Amino acid sequence: MIRRFLTAGLTPLLLLSFAAFVIWVSDRVTLQGERTVYTVSCADGEWVGARCSGVLMAAERYAFRASASRNEVFHWIRGTKAPSGMFTDCTVKDRDNWSCRIPMGPSETATCAMVKGNPTPGCRSAAVPFHDVPKWKWWAIRAGLTLFKDARD
Repeated sequence: MIRRFLTAGLTPLLLLSFAAFVIWVSDRVTLQGERTVYTVSCADGEWVGARCSGVLMAAERYAFRASASRNEVFHWIRGTKAPSGMFTDCTVKDRDNWSCRIPMGPSETATCAMVKGNPTPGCRSAAVPFHDVPKWKWWAIRAGLTLFKDARD
């Protein structure tokens, strides 16, 4: 009787917990409708495409909050005291699809556009080239797992 009660109560709780974990790992749902780009660096090695010959290290997390009503994108680097910024000359469909024209000069962000939730590299005046990874991989690397070599697996 107790075993049946525990099984009936724990199974839905475990399934709900697993579903919440999968949603968190995918970074598809955020409280503020933001998009975060998780980047990695290559320590003691060099990049060959998306492959690091050294050790992948968790790097900056670039956050973006897009406003379709104002056609602007607010951006910052999570976990740092670096100043935030705002792009004001943007075309914004939603948080996952936007592009901005940014003025010449250095910018403290990784991208000036998102397409289907993915940052586009090579924006004029964006920060140094970046290598982004899924959220789960960034956290695994940050936790000390060194079995990854490719930024995009």
